[in-house]
Amino acid sequence: MMRSGLGRMVGRSSGRIPERISGRIPGFGAGFGDERGAGSVLALAVVAAVVALTTVTIAVLAVFPARRAAANAADAAALAAADAASGVVPGIPCELARAVVERNGAALDSCEVVGSTASVVVHVRAIGMDVGARARAGPPGWTE
Repeated sequence: MMRSGLGRMVGRSSGRIPERISGRIPGFGAGFGDERGAGSVLALAVVAAVVALTTVTIAVLAVFPARRAAANAADAAALAAADAASGVVPGIPCELARAVVERNGAALDSCEVVGSTASVVVHVRAIGMDVGARARAGPPGWTE
């Protein structure tokens, strides 16, 4: 068999490309253009991005029900305090407001009663964040 100038055997087909024309450096295994494993790294990056996006989405979506719960607790507490202030129900207005807020799973931040009008501020803890709400209740026509 005869050798050509490129280092290949002419007339013989072994299916193997000699090192001189394959781009490999003898003794170093893979060639310069070898990208084996790049798909795994890309797949891992895509999975990490999806997990991060899902985590953020869940955190944001958990705030909406907490905000609604805080608003409900504030409304109920303001109504209870205003009813107590006007004499419709017996009791001390802000103590009644605190009891109503606690039954609704929130915490009372402030309670202010002026005449028969009550203003309350509450908060609910959701995923490590405080979500607050405020409400006022009193007789019709009341303005601040």
